[in-house]
Amino acid sequence: MDKYETIWRERYNHPTPWDQQFAPMSMVEMFEQSAQAQPDAPLIDFYGRIYSYGEVRDGARRVARGLMRLGIGKGDRVGLYLPNVPHYVAAYYGIMMAGATVVNYSPLYTAAELEHQVEDSGTTILFTLSASALLPTALEVLDNSSLQRLVVGSVAGALPPVKSFLFRLFKRKETVARPNDPRVMAFSSLIDNDGDHPAPPIDPEQDIALLQYTGGTTGQPKGAMLTHQNLTANARQVQMIDPAPGSVDRIIGVLPFFHVFANTCALNRTVLNGGEIVMLPRFDAAQVLAAIQRTKATSLPGVPTMYQALLDNPATPNIDFSSLRLCISGGAPLPLEIKERFEAMTGAKVVEGYGLTESSPVVCVNPYEGLNKSGTVGQPVPGTRVRIVDREDPAKEAPPGVPGELTFAGPQIMKGYWRRPDADREVFIGQWLRTGDVGLIDDDGYVKIVDRLKDMIAVGGFKVFPSQVEAVLYHHPAVKEALVIGIPDAYHGECPKAFVSLQEGAKINGEALKDWLNPQLGKHERVCAVEVRASLPKTLVGKLSRKELVAEEKAKAEALKAGTAV
Repeated sequence: MDKYETIWRERYNHPTPWDQQFAPMSMVEMFEQSAQAQPDAPLIDFYGRIYSYGEVRDGARRVARGLMRLGIGKGDRVGLYLPNVPHYVAAYYGIMMAGATVVNYSPLYTAAELEHQVEDSGTTILFTLSASALLPTALEVLDNSSLQRLVVGSVAGALPPVKSFLFRLFKRKETVARPNDPRVMAFSSLIDNDGDHPAPPIDPEQDIALLQYTGGTTGQPKGAMLTHQNLTANARQVQMIDPAPGSVDRIIGVLPFFHVFANTCALNRTVLNGGEIVMLPRFDAAQVLAAIQRTKATSLPGVPTMYQALLDNPATPNIDFSSLRLCISGGAPLPLEIKERFEAMTGAKVVEGYGLTESSPVVCVNPYEGLNKSGTVGQPVPGTRVRIVDREDPAKEAPPGVPGELTFAGPQIMKGYWRRPDADREVFIGQWLRTGDVGLIDDDGYVKIVDRLKDMIAVGGFKVFPSQVEAVLYHHPAVKEALVIGIPDAYHGECPKAFVSLQEGAKINGEALKDWLNPQLGKHERVCAVEVRASLPKTLVGKLSRKELVAEEKAKAEALKAGTAV
């Protein structure tokens, strides 16, 4: 037993002891147990239309029967190209009931991105909606890939009657007709059966429940194979950090379910606990505030930019937040100012967590009660082991007190990458998953992320961590958001460049910010420029994203080299 495992046994601040075992459980078992226990309890609130556990279970069983009639069985891959709508939940669990594997796809994918992952995964059937933002793209992929069939749902059909009528009346431009094509069938036709189906045997620890593609910040995205046990274990781990697990559980489900953070923290954990999901298809601050007020929501998992947007909304001071008790923040570092302002405004507790696609995703969270350390991602969730290894030689442990690469082991760690044994060899050291993140563990057993190995900037032989430069920028009162990347430099190889957006009403230019910033940095950390922008690029879940800025600067450098302008 190492030093930190001793700390987690003796000074663990989550409400459940750290040393936990997780009996094998399939996703189907987890869902059926909750539905059996309370079939009439609400599972989904979709703009006021309530779907009970029993109704969703019936829909999932009908999806399973419909898929089996189409020849889908054990190990087949079935895709979800959907926003947060009731169809998603029925299809998600129904696919697993049929013994197949779910493949999540972002609704914002281009046809090329969608086609690549369809081919890579071997997806044969894809669920989508008759929305102009989705169906044309899905049809293009159907024509140009090995995809065999589309199952198309209707948003209007999932809404309450009045809202359904208004949607059809005023939002016709946002929908497209389902083509008369034998390869395209209505969701209603797929589930036109009694739901009676033979339940295939599931090995929770071996069978893949979900193929979740990584963000693809470097190279092509890879499919993380998440088993039934990976997902149910992580749902149980997240449940175990709740200090009051038996209390009313009504969660705002606005983070996209196709993203692994929401998949576990908003969907699977809520189902495990028998709670209710107040479902919203996309983040809109006014809609989220209205949903909290209307439903008396108790939990809001989110990302820092989401909490910032809620704080900035003029309606926020008039909202009754008394029901809201717990908020888990992930996806990006949570600035202390946002945490403190949101807690003061709402009375809810906001804690920062950390995870990866490859870990289903949650591995660390700050406790909701007890010692909460800003600037850390807290202690590991129950049953999770953490080790710091040398950045240059991951076979060795990092010296005490020296930042190293974080590695994790636990029941939520993926089986491996889909058809990528080469990538498995790079990311696994035995049972330990390499994260690519540099971190430390303090004497209280709290994990601090220093930076990403892949984001490090090499300046004349020195390594610069972008997050350390960004942290200084956030101390300037005019700076709202900040990102730092490395750009080519003829002398040093790379030079840090900062991009910022400003607080409302702030007026300062990049040169003035540079003059303020650089004297506070080491010589090798000093930026060559600060560029002020109206906004900074973000991922689908609202996480600040360097990828687009890196691509822009690369294009500029190439154009300059070629003697052209961009």
